[in-house]
Order: sequence, then structure tokens, then C-alpha cells
Amino acid sequence: MYFKVRPLLFLLSAEGAHGVAVAAARVAQRATPFLLDSMFEFAHPSLHQEILGKTFSNPVGLAAGFDKNARLIPFFKKAGCGFVEVGSISARKSKGNKRPRAFRLPEDEALINRMGLNNAGAKAIQPRLKRSAGQNAFPIGINIVKSHDPAITGQEAIDDFCESFRIVAPWADYIALNISCPNTSEGKTFEDPNSLDDLLRAIMRERSQMTRKVPILIKMSPPSQSKFVLDSFYDEMILVSLAHGVSGFIASNTASDRDGLITSPERIAAIGKGGLSGRPICSRANGLVSYLYRKTEGNVPIIGVGGISSAEDAYERIKAGASLIQLYTGLVYQGPGLIRSVKKGLVRLMEEDGHSSIKKIVGIDARSPRI
Repeated sequence: MYFKVRPLLFLLSAEGAHGVAVAAARVAQRATPFLLDSMFEFAHPSLHQEILGKTFSNPVGLAAGFDKNARLIPFFKKAGCGFVEVGSISARKSKGNKRPRAFRLPEDEALINRMGLNNAGAKAIQPRLKRSAGQNAFPIGINIVKSHDPAITGQEAIDDFCESFRIVAPWADYIALNISCPNTSEGKTFEDPNSLDDLLRAIMRERSQMTRKVPILIKMSPPSQSKFVLDSFYDEMILVSLAHGVSGFIASNTASDRDGLITSPERIAAIGKGGLSGRPICSRANGLVSYLYRKTEGNVPIIGVGGISSAEDAYERIKAGASLIQLYTGLVYQGPGLIRSVKKGLVRLMEEDGHSSIKKIVGIDARSPRI
């Protein structure tokens, strides 16, 4: 059905089409829950895992950015996701950057966005999270970020992060720290090891005062395609994160470069700045997952995201070391049916290779270094 309506959606701007999709999903989750079940239902015991103290019925989740304000959790549960990650959520609400700020690259099956962290703010979103929290076998991750204000720097930026954490963490099955958005006056991010150390020290202090010690995951940027080097930058990030007791990593965020695109240079130049997602970052996100798995010796879970648009992509990412995977850009080009397709394909691929459980294939390709 999605492929029949996609040409009409693609007549709209990328953000306009997303708005229509969100509105349709909100109607569907209220009016046609049983229809959603019949359209998207697929479950298999080989896909079950216990991770981060929660049961995941399958490893296919929704990436942050699609449901910024936590309005679509019931829809994506009905659509067959094993979990969702909402956000990014900031302490202060933000309208984001001026439009246009999202762009499709159909030739590359990619997106470029500079949304500007538009969200309603942690206090406004918190009641929706509270209503959805504690669902059996449907974990909810919450992605938090520094408020979109370039004047917020230094200790004030850390305090801003901590404010969001205090508001939403009680309702999260895990918290993802979005540390790679350069929304400060000097363009710095918390991917600097010293800055990350300061941030994690403050976040862990906040967590120590909670009754439940919510897992903390770090979301990293992908390596450059032209300089595919995973070196001291990532090593220091890993060491700092593990020293503070983070529970895992998410690899990866969008890319700031434009390497490997088919789309014309003129079109790319006209779009300007923004984060690149989709198929062009698939191989480097895969490489980062593999690197993280080896460096951590497979001792912490990794969520793989970036360019996954088929069961084969998901299978490769899991074999590289991802316990879970997330979709976003693939949903734009293939619709919500991709969730079921990936799950069915994973079961088929495991059966072909003689594996009885998703847990048995996590990291099997990463154990022999190839980077």
C-alpha cells in the first residue's frame, strides 16, 4: 500500500511528507489498532533477547528523530517494532531551524536534515512518556540532547543536559545521550573526550539519586568515508564512557560530509548544511559497530543504525556486533512494512545459516578484525 501513496507523498517536501505520515499514524493508532495488527504482525522466538534488563521481542526498533515528541509509540508497537527511541528531547522547547530543513536524495536513498532539534521540550513530553512507560516486552529509549541555543556552553550546557535527564529518565528503559550535535556558538560537541567526561560525571551523579539506575547509552558520529580511520578519537571516547559505567553505544548518528553520493554536486550544494542519513552511511556505520564490539570485547550492547533498508543490511549489522538495530530513512523510502520485512528476513537468513537465535549471531563477523 505504501508504494501506491509514496509518489503523492514525494510531491510534498520531505518535512511536509513526514508531517502527513505522522498525522496518519496518529489516526491509525487510535482508530484501527486491530487492522494494524493484521497488517504488520510477525513474531518468532528466535528474535527474542534480554538486553539492558528488558525483554526485546525482536531487534528492530525506531531510530530517534522520527518521533521527536513521543506521540507515535502505540503506532510503532502495533507496526511490529521491538522497541522505539523517541526524541531528541531537550530541556527547552525549540522550533528548530528555518525551513526548508529536510531534503530527500532519492538517487542515494538518503536524507539530509538540519531540523535544529525541534521538539516540545522535556516537561511537555514527559506526560506522554509516563503513559507509555513500563510496557511489557516493549522498551522505550529516550534520546536527550542539549537545548538548541548556541549561547548555552560549558557548565550551563551540562546543567541543561541534566535537567532533561531528571525530567524524562524515570520513564525510560534506556537514555541515549546525543552528544554529537554542534549547536553551540563555537560548534563544539560533547564528543570531545574531556567534555564527555564532564558530562558523564554529572549525568551519573544525577542517576545515583534515582531509585532505578536507568541504562545510559552514548550515540556516536560515523567516521568519514574518505578517512575511514577508527583511531584514538574513538578509543578515548570508549574509555571515558566505560570508565563512567555506560551501558552501551549507538552507532551511528548522521554524517556531516557528503562522501560517496550519486546525487549531483549542484543539488548537494543547493541543499547546504545538514546531517546525512541513509544508504550512503551504511558501510561506515557497520564498520563503527564492528570496531566498538571488538574494543569492548562484546561486553556491552550496541544499537546499530544508519543505512539499514533490508533484512540483509540488518543481518550484516548484527553480525558486525549490534544486538539491536534501528530504522529511519529506510521507512521514508519503503514505509512501515519494512519492519515486518526485516524481521521475516532475519529469521530466514538465520535458518539458512543454521542459527536458532539472534543472540548467537551478534558479533560473529567482528571477532576477526577486517578494518
